[in-house]
Amino acid sequence: MNNIPVVKAGIVAVSRNCFPMSLSENRRKAVVKAYQDRYGDIYECPTCIETEVHMRKALAQVREAGCNALIVYLGNFGPESAETLLGKEFGGPVMYIAAAEETGDNLVGGRGDAYCGMLNASYNLDLRNIRAYIPENPVGDAQDCADRIAEFLPIARTIIGLRNLKVIGFGPRPQDFLACNAPIKQLYNLGVEIEENSELDLFEAYHNHAGDPRIPSVVEEMEAELGAGNKKPEILAKLAQYEVTLLDWVEEHKGSRDYVVIAGKCWPAFQTQFGFVPCYVNGRLTAKGIPVSCEVDIYGALSEFIGMCISEDTVTLLDINNTVPKDMYQEEIAGKYSYGLSDTFMGFHCGNTAAGKLSFCEMKYQMIMARTLPEEVTQGTLEGDLVPGEITFYRLQSTADAKLKAYVAEGEILPVATRSFGGIGVFAIPDMGRFYRHVLVEKHYPHHGAVAFGHFGKTLFEVFKYLGVEDIGFNQPKEMRYPSENPFA
Repeated sequence: MNNIPVVKAGIVAVSRNCFPMSLSENRRKAVVKAYQDRYGDIYECPTCIETEVHMRKALAQVREAGCNALIVYLGNFGPESAETLLGKEFGGPVMYIAAAEETGDNLVGGRGDAYCGMLNASYNLDLRNIRAYIPENPVGDAQDCADRIAEFLPIARTIIGLRNLKVIGFGPRPQDFLACNAPIKQLYNLGVEIEENSELDLFEAYHNHAGDPRIPSVVEEMEAELGAGNKKPEILAKLAQYEVTLLDWVEEHKGSRDYVVIAGKCWPAFQTQFGFVPCYVNGRLTAKGIPVSCEVDIYGALSEFIGMCISEDTVTLLDINNTVPKDMYQEEIAGKYSYGLSDTFMGFHCGNTAAGKLSFCEMKYQMIMARTLPEEVTQGTLEGDLVPGEITFYRLQSTADAKLKAYVAEGEILPVATRSFGGIGVFAIPDMGRFYRHVLVEKHYPHHGAVAFGHFGKTLFEVFKYLGVEDIGFNQPKEMRYPSENPFA
């Protein structure tokens, strides 16, 4: 997957001076071996930290090795100041884990007390306002710690990506479409840059790409991808011209940033002026690693990028759109799957989901837009049912008063024909009805949700925690009542 960071992790052991340094060093070596045997390369810092002087030496070594993510390993109790200053001065994503005792036969000279030391490390991190990742089970043997490091890497990849990301927007949100309009202050707090442009800027750039020599080869790519679904061949040259326009804009405008996402305008004037809809191109760029959200949904594009960094796969952005009709539920779902009617819904967008995430696809016109516009200017949407399988529905959002909140819910796309139009799927999420009412509706989330293809709830939840999000909603089971849930309902 392009347009996401490559993580190079380093591990640094720390040791309290009243414990044998060799205990921490040997335990570090065991963790490194366990990690390399199962997962691959990791940089092992040769300096074990007892003092602040050691900390500076180790910091120089991990930087020289090119590490952009750090694991601080308490092989014994650990030096509180030096180990937390390391996390502060490193500057990138950092994780703290600690060693469990190996054997009951060596609990005198071989006892490290890292279980105790982790408490003091956590306290000191808070004193110094240092944000760090501490896993759910931070103390373990060599293999346990190796597994926790592997879980940290997609979190680190996401944090690095956000700190080096630019969101490029085109135009304001459409009229009477306040749902996707949110303050951008939190983007800067996350380390994200934003470049907001006029639609006229994009329109000019598009016209300047008329006759671009790359257009025919992009058309050939599209034809090969669409196959028998190429129902609108006459529009492909315009779509290809738009695609190279966006790709050039990304390269010319990323500036000091390494990664880019786009929040694009797609209505109401886009169709009449450009002469097509951008849906198919949006999906193609997302599949290339550059998520493009619809309707200038800045936090939607940001959410897509987060999911892409975690899953290392194509994602999509969908409306939490419509209910599954009762007759369809009875015919296709009841008795076949363990979901009630209220657990199901249909996720839809006009046609921005990449072809690789559709069970079948056809290039068509945008039916909703064609209700008020000439059909010929609404060509360019990719229709088809989404591939069935596990999904995670999620979103990071700013509130109207510029506070971050998020939600995460795992479920699946059912192998049920949608009988509808657009890029669409029948979704099932346990306790979706209650989640819809007490998280999505009550906490004023917009209708757009990002979709990652697989179960990534654990990692997303940890990423949101690392970012400092305090309000993280999820689909609570029935035995966990929401604060506002009526106990008599």
